[in-house]
Amino acid sequence: MKIGVISDTHNTFDSCLEEFLSPCDEVWHAGDFGSVEVADQIAALKPLRAVYGNIDGGVLRRMYNDVNLFEVEGVKVLMTHIGGYPRHYAPKALQHIHATRPKIFIAGHSHILKVIYDPVYDLLHINPGAAGKYGIHTVRTAIRFDIDAGEIKNLEIGEWKK
Repeated sequence: MKIGVISDTHNTFDSCLEEFLSPCDEVWHAGDFGSVEVADQIAALKPLRAVYGNIDGGVLRRMYNDVNLFEVEGVKVLMTHIGGYPRHYAPKALQHIHATRPKIFIAGHSHILKVIYDPVYDLLHINPGAAGKYGIHTVRTAIRFDIDAGEIKNLEIGEWKK
């Protein structure tokens, strides 16, 4: 199964993101859609798993939770918007990591792309950076990878000018 991971679209879903995500079977969005319309555009393209972010208003907070725990191809995934990263997890994220023991932990918010193996919790931390045009980042980013029989492989990074 091919997975596309994005975050911090901040009301942007354009042709470069659509093209990058088109080969994916699912899209996972780690919050800060910016609008219901963007969430709907992504969900019209591919099945969408998501969480809301700190800029997302009431409707998006009713559509999505702040934490999403699910399993795909035998891989347990924990996703939230503000989660930190290995050795610097947000307290709430760390509580969920302890309780659920995911193999993949996805967080957004920082606008900084990071993929880090965490040996302490034996998980792969993924922050796809920011796919939108607004914020502190200078390059828009997204990630896609395959999950096959419990293995995560073929990770690719998409980059676009802001």
